[in-house]
Formats: sequence, structure tokens, C-alpha cells
Amino acid sequence: MSTIFERITIWRGKHQIKERQFILLLSFVVGILSSLAAIALKNTIHYTHHFLESRMELGVENYLYLALPGIGIIISVIWVNRFVKDKIGHGITRILYAISKKNGMLKLHNMYSSIIGSTFTIGFGGSVGAEAPIVLTGGAIGSNLGRLFRLNHKQIILMIGCGAAGAVAGIFKAPIAGVVFTLEVLMLDLTMASLVPLLISAVTSAVMSYFFLGHSAVLFSFQLKEHFVLGNLPWYIVLGIVAGFLSLFFTRIAMQVEGRFQKLKTNWQRFTIGGVMLGVLIFLFPPLFGEGYTSLHSILSGNADALLAHSLFYDYKDNFWILAAFLLLLLLFKVFATSITTGAGGVGGVFAPSLFMGGVLGYLVAILLNRFSFIQVNEANFALVGMAAFMSGVMHAPMTSMFLIAEITGGYGLFIPLMVASTISYLTIMYFEPHSIYTIRLAKRGELITHNKDRAALTLMRLENEIERDLIKVNPDNTLRQLVHVISQSKRNIFPVVNLKNELQGIVLLDDIRDIMFNPEMYDETYVSSLMSAPPDVVNITDSMDVIMEKFEKSGAWNLPVIKDGKYEGFISKSKIYQAYRKVLVYFSEE
Repeated sequence: MSTIFERITIWRGKHQIKERQFILLLSFVVGILSSLAAIALKNTIHYTHHFLESRMELGVENYLYLALPGIGIIISVIWVNRFVKDKIGHGITRILYAISKKNGMLKLHNMYSSIIGSTFTIGFGGSVGAEAPIVLTGGAIGSNLGRLFRLNHKQIILMIGCGAAGAVAGIFKAPIAGVVFTLEVLMLDLTMASLVPLLISAVTSAVMSYFFLGHSAVLFSFQLKEHFVLGNLPWYIVLGIVAGFLSLFFTRIAMQVEGRFQKLKTNWQRFTIGGVMLGVLIFLFPPLFGEGYTSLHSILSGNADALLAHSLFYDYKDNFWILAAFLLLLLLFKVFATSITTGAGGVGGVFAPSLFMGGVLGYLVAILLNRFSFIQVNEANFALVGMAAFMSGVMHAPMTSMFLIAEITGGYGLFIPLMVASTISYLTIMYFEPHSIYTIRLAKRGELITHNKDRAALTLMRLENEIERDLIKVNPDNTLRQLVHVISQSKRNIFPVVNLKNELQGIVLLDDIRDIMFNPEMYDETYVSSLMSAPPDVVNITDSMDVIMEKFEKSGAWNLPVIKDGKYEGFISKSKIYQAYRKVLVYFSEE
């Protein structure tokens, strides 16, 4: 690998390839590699899924559903714990964390570990999507290529974005959605310096996907047949509101269920309990098996009764009420199936489940309108708009959702209802939950980088880099004479008081002892323990910059001590934070 790098470096110098041109060339390479990763994963999942389902007899309940998801999860857990030995779930959240806290560094195994883990999880019926693992794979490709060619921090982040854009574009053959996803979900700044490489990666990936898969996608495709009808706009508004509340339900339940699984002590307990629960859910509701794109195909092709295949309800497929109740139960239980899969140790994301639930919701609303109202609506169109609306709510990404559905339908005939429903769904959930399912954990820990440059600058700052350790420590048992000697050697006016275990006991301020430090009579009779005072507040090494700034504001202090695991570490000053903040903000704002 080093030889290849050296040759490329020599070639770049020989031909005088400028940095800007090299970034464009690298974005092209990232687009190719992320597309190949997407194609490989989607095909392995597709054919594994097809092989297993082809062994099941139509119209008959299949007990394989009880075992297959659990088997897939067990294999995934073994792969992660025995071979990878690192967490690879919640792929998009991991990318956001790497951007905000790890200078964009994603581990080398992320270029392949998620592909293998999600193949077993989803191929055997885990009720999650492959998009997040592919986005993590694409981001890791960009990150590691950037580090290999010694790019700077901003350029590595851009390469991560190129990998993510290429991954989404390659999955759906939707380059615009890939670019918008990177800008909206990964929160990269929209500048010409970033936009052109993202476009190159996305278009390259989409072209590669067309080259290998043709126009008939393995994953998901649909040709729009009936365009938007203005008279149906009020019902699209209703659909957006319902999708917003349902996406809130999805987010809250998913977080709670995963939290419950995290409290289980061993992996054995997690995948045993999760495998059994998931198997029962899929046995009762077979459309919960896998990503759910087969069910979406059935809905969009007007063959929704196929959703009851392999289930206990197949004999009632022509009964409207049974079908409607079945769809409603799918909406309620899909979130449990998805969160159980990830909580038990499976590898996957919520992208496909969002599309699935949105499609089912839109179709359910449409059939109810056609049966009980005075109008007739196109059921496939409502399903498509429902997909965009629900995805917008869960991911907090209205632009991504509307462009994605518009691109995969082969046109923009539904763009107005897509915009309306996606925006309303987003506004609805934002009233109750300001963070998406990807960012909610990071936001709680203060580790989320956003489009707000002020908050982004604070997030990018590292407390460890700003700690001042040049303050001379004193012991509580030191005399005033010893303290005066320390003061004579110090250039600071604060003296941390620590015991023999390096535990902070208090602080001595020069201003507080100025009136006695020149009194020799007190030198040997006065001890530091009687002169020290409690600091106005204490900063923990794990505190986020937001928390630290809040402590400075509330205490009114200009300097605060920092502790790590209960031990004194140093001091942090407001002036140094402001200085570091200005540097980060200038760097962050450059074109």
C-alpha cells in the first residue's frame, strides 16, 4: 500500500497536480469504491433473502420465520465480537461522531465490517435497512483514503461526505438525493469547494450502479403513472401530519427498546431474547422480514394483498377490514421489529424501515379515503408521498426524502405533494423532538456538530488541548512561608491545593492573601488549609464545551479547575477558550 502511495505522490509531483484537482480526482475514486460496496452489499442481501424465501410455500404459514432472524443476529454478533471487536451499529451516528470528535477518522475495518454484519442480519430477515451500513462503509472509504494521502481535517471530512453521497446514490441510483443527504444529514457546509466533489462522487456512483445493474434495480424502482391532482392537496397535508406523529412514535419507541436491551448484562441474553421476539413478530407479520422493499413493490403495483402471503391471515386477503387492520398492525410493530434487531446485536439502520412504514401509511390512508370519502385518490402516489413524509420525520431530512422519491419515480410529477407532506411531517415532529434518530444520542452528550457555526466550533474544540498545567500546586499542610516561596516562583495568581493523592482540595488566590503574605510573624503559624477557598465550580474532563461555557456563565469565574477521575488535571480559562474558539471558527468558515 505504501508503494502505491509513493508512486501516486511521485506522479502527482511530476505532473504538478494541484490540491484542488487532486481532491476532484480522489472524489471520483471514492465514488467508484462506494458504489462497488453498495452494489456488493445489496446483491448479497437480495440473493440471500431470495434464496431463503423461495423455500417457503405461498399461502402457508412458515415456521422458518421463527428461526431465521435469530440465526442471522447470532452470526452477526459472533462476527462483531470475535473478529471485528468493535461496535459497528448505528452507522450514520458513528460518522457524525467521527466528524465532531475524532477529526473524521473512521477505522479501517469500517470499510468492510458493516457489509458482512448487515448481510447476515438483513439477509436472514432482520427488520432493518442496509443503507446506514453502506453509508458508514462509504464514509470509511473516504476517511481512510484521505488519511492515506495525508489530507487535512477539512478535506478528510469532505471525503467522508463523498463516500456517503456515493453510497446513497449507488443504492437508489439517485445522485441528487445522495448529495442532499450529505449536506442535510451529515451537515456538511454547502460551498462550491464541497459541492463539486460531492456531485462527482454521487454521479460516478450512480453511473456505476446503472452499468452493473442496468435500469431495473435490484433494490427499488417505480415508474410514476399518474401525476399530482390539486384537489388532493388537503389529504396530502393530513398525511404529512399523521406521518409526523408516527415518526415521533417510531423515534421514541426505538430509543426506549434499544435502551432496554442495553441494560441486559450479556450478549447471550440480548440475542436470545431479541431473536425469539423478532421471530415471533415476523411469523405473525411476514412483511417485517428483511428490509421490506418486496412489500413496497407489492403496494405500488396494486397487489397489496400479497403482504398477507405466508401469514396466518392469507385466507382473508380479499377482506378489506382484515387488510386494513393488518396494515395498521404492521405500522405498530415495525418499530419494535427494527429496534429489537439492532438492540439484540444486528447490524442495520432505519432508512429502509422508514420507507416501509411511510409506504404502508400512505397506502392505508389512500384505501380508507377511497372507501369512505367522496373522492378517489391514487393509492401508489399516496404510498410514495407517505414514504417521503415518514422519512422526513424520522431523519429530519425533508430535502433528502423529497428528492429521493422524486428521483426513483423517474420524474418530478409528485414534487409538490412531496414537498408539502415532507415539510409538514418535519415541522410536526420538530415541535416535540428537535433531534433526529441519528443525532439524538450525540446531542444529549454535546457531541453533535451542526450547521450553526458557533455551536459547531464549540463541538470541534477539545478540552484536553486547552487545559493549562503551568499552575504550581501546593499542599494543604504547607505553611504560609512555603506558599510565599511558591508565589515568588510563579507567574500565575491561582494556586491549586491538592493532597498527596492529587485530589483537589481547594484553591488559593493571590488577592486573598496579599494583606498577610508580607507579615513574617504568620509565616510558620499559618497553613494553606486555612487560606484556601472552594473553587466557584469544577470542570470534569468529560464535560462538553457547552457545559463548560454554562459553568463559566453561572459561576462568573474566569478560571476553573479541571478534574479527571477525581484527580486534579489543571485549569481551563475563559480567555483561552475564546482564543481557541476564534481559531476554530476561522478555520471552519474558510471556503
